[in-house]
Amino acid sequence: MTNETTVRTPARTGWRREPGVKYLVALDVDGTLVDHDGHMTEAVKEVLGGVVAAGHHVVVATGRSKGATLPIVQLAGLQTGYAVSSNGGVTLRLDPSLPGGYEISEAVTFRAHSALTALRDRLPGAMFALEAADGSFYSTAEFQDRSFGMEARQVGFEELAGMDAVRVVVFSDEVDLGSFSRLVDEVGLHGVTYAVGWTPWLDLSASGVTKASALEEVRRSLGVEPEHTVAMGDGNNDIEMLQWAARAVAMGQAPADVAAAASEVTGTVYEDGAVPILSDLVD
Repeated sequence: MTNETTVRTPARTGWRREPGVKYLVALDVDGTLVDHDGHMTEAVKEVLGGVVAAGHHVVVATGRSKGATLPIVQLAGLQTGYAVSSNGGVTLRLDPSLPGGYEISEAVTFRAHSALTALRDRLPGAMFALEAADGSFYSTAEFQDRSFGMEARQVGFEELAGMDAVRVVVFSDEVDLGSFSRLVDEVGLHGVTYAVGWTPWLDLSASGVTKASALEEVRRSLGVEPEHTVAMGDGNNDIEMLQWAARAVAMGQAPADVAAAASEVTGTVYEDGAVPILSDLVD
């Protein structure tokens, strides 16, 4: 897999679907397809079904692990194609003939020892979790989250920092988001890609790996033209994906820097903001 991402300058107004074209539709999960309680509305399910039935290439693109992505894939009615998990670290090929209905087509691993050591020194109370290429999780404390998709096995910090990872998570409940973001900036992380979430939560991936880098590989595999890509998301880990897509849509609750990366802004997740955008792809 290459980490080269084609970034397109989206048309800022007047997007129109081209008749007969099958689009690649990249969709964030939390805050886009489901609310922050993990609920997907019937309206979203219905329009997703219509987009899939129309033959478009719907690709879930999420920071969630493989284990937490697959239930969303099933909920969205996706049986073939691809799904991107772990912020681009893992790409799944969906095929109902495969055991479990999928296989890992790409997993980009890295080691984050120096970055994690620097973060531990600045955030001594932080918790660390690591996702391995096979989807298993390890953590330095009793650290569990829905995005892991499975129970993390507790290990020592040095053991965790020396493992190959597709994603590493750092979380602190001892500082507020502003202080956390400032400390992360001050550390000056090198050799990794990172994004700060809505809370004092940091995702680390291999250098150059984002949702966009994985989606670009999917686009090329599917033979979809760059101008026939649509993406929708709401978080900092969606910025590269929005910059990559020809039609880039930020959810209504997205922060200003995420909205600035998009060509348009729709309603919030609680207003079913995904529905009118997805409706544009069906007759």
